[in-house]
Amino acid sequence: MRFVRGRPGAPLERFIAYFWAVEDVPARGSARLVPSGTLDLVVNLRDDFVRVNGQAHSGIVAAGAYGRHVTSDDHALASAMGVHFKPGGALPFLAAPPGELADRHVDLEALWGRSAIELRERLCAASTTAERFAIMTAALRSRLPDHVPGHRAMPFALQQLAQPGRTVGDVASSVELSPRRFIQVFTREVGMTPKHLSRILRFQRFSELARRADNPDWGELAAACGYFDQAHLINEVREFTGTTPVGLSRTAQRFDDLYLLG
Repeated sequence: MRFVRGRPGAPLERFIAYFWAVEDVPARGSARLVPSGTLDLVVNLRDDFVRVNGQAHSGIVAAGAYGRHVTSDDHALASAMGVHFKPGGALPFLAAPPGELADRHVDLEALWGRSAIELRERLCAASTTAERFAIMTAALRSRLPDHVPGHRAMPFALQQLAQPGRTVGDVASSVELSPRRFIQVFTREVGMTPKHLSRILRFQRFSELARRADNPDWGELAAACGYFDQAHLINEVREFTGTTPVGLSRTAQRFDDLYLLG
């Protein structure tokens, strides 16, 4: 399998974490995709469909922010590419707020019209990954001039929420919004509540530490990442991945491959 990441240049780097592409993915049946707290655009470069949780979609989809793991037809994405947005970063590029796409895969044609189909055709016809990244870059840049800016408090709120130990109440106060209003705006623009994103970010910190450890001490990792105890950690890992911390560590390399699509 060949996996490539590409970093977007200005001004897309404000909104996008990276472009990604995979080729020659071996047939492995279904696969679990882990929630990342943000959205992806996913393009199947071989077949004109994407199958998730038993449902078939077109070959170019917007993958909303999922709160827990989902199941994908791994073999169907033998050759694919996509865009991994930063939390809150997809808002300028969609015809619907991310909150309306939560826990859903939506055909991009429903959001972009015929231009989504034409984009996939150009991507499939391209001969190199670099060319595909350039095509996607141009398509996304073309949508920026017409976008409606999000709430001015969200960039700072997201930055604050990523800090370990920061509560939703703390962040709401720091941006001078009532907790109710903060949750409403955040969910609309990010695709999940701030509390749920905070849980996912904590899980990401844990998974990164776990992958680095040869013989992880789950109790120590739970305490270091802010879980109440080891049982709390196990329950949260099972919710987000469908397996236990031990099972996650046994499939660490594959988890890395799938994580970006979750």
